[in-house]
Amino acid sequence: MIPACTRGALAALFVLSGGLALAEEKPSPQPKAGDAMPPVELTIDLEGGKPRCSPAELRLPAETNVALRVVNRADRPVTLTAPGQFENRNVLHADGDLVHVMSNEGYLVKQGGTGTLKLRTLAAGQYPYACTGVQDRVAPFKGTLILAPSAG
Repeated sequence: MIPACTRGALAALFVLSGGLALAEEKPSPQPKAGDAMPPVELTIDLEGGKPRCSPAELRLPAETNVALRVVNRADRPVTLTAPGQFENRNVLHADGDLVHVMSNEGYLVKQGGTGTLKLRTLAAGQYPYACTGVQDRVAPFKGTLILAPSAG
């Protein structure tokens, strides 16, 4: 038999632990509009033997967390660059067949590879981006990264 003082302590502990469990079950707040990660896809193909990115005008919300899915359909590795955007401070996470390049401005996408870059986009404006074949860096494909202010 359990002594009365021990039973009282156990009952108090049970009540307290139940209260803590209820406190933990509160619903978490909805993420702010600027914290959403809308998925966007960028594809790389070959055109005339050179890499071409699509879309040429890559539109993303400014100063927002986004997930950029990169698909390389080319038969060679391609470097995707966007000065300023791919700096370590703006890249939240990268996975798949992507390797950060030493210039801190881009990612190498493996031949036939796919991956996802989770980014914090720069301020609103237009920025250059490019796709460059690692064997032919003379004439990269040049596109425009358009960062628009968010509607919220």
